[in-house]
Amino acid sequence: MPTDIRPADSPEAARVHAVLDDFHAAASAANEERYFVNLAPGAVFLGTDAGERWAGEDFQAFVHPLFSRGRGWTYAPSSRSVAIAADGRTAWFDERLQNDWYGECRGTGVLQLHEGAWKIEQYSLSIPIPNELATEVVALIRETAEAQG
Repeated sequence: MPTDIRPADSPEAARVHAVLDDFHAAASAANEERYFVNLAPGAVFLGTDAGERWAGEDFQAFVHPLFSRGRGWTYAPSSRSVAIAADGRTAWFDERLQNDWYGECRGTGVLQLHEGAWKIEQYSLSIPIPNELATEVVALIRETAEAQG
């Protein structure tokens, strides 16, 4: 991330917060139109599974059947940091999220200005693993990968 950034409490940072808040609220309400209006064309969503890299129309094809049945997902932000590049056109964020199923999660990503509106270019959802559990989790991931061939 560049060291020459705008203040985190700038009006543009507030606009970025609003986009991210609406993105999460739309997912919770299973509101597909509102959810995707927050994403840039061709945006990439990285899920918690290593194989989950959803881009553009593929992501919409994944989401549509769920949202059309009224099934969304709720990730409630508990904290968020936003940084905006000095030119005011790119923003980076990281946030801590709570989810009923996964517990504490982390979201990170990048937004860019598109015709005056902030749009999410990339969103990455992860489950933070405490360092003291990392060795055990890595071993489980390796076992699963080996079993799958």
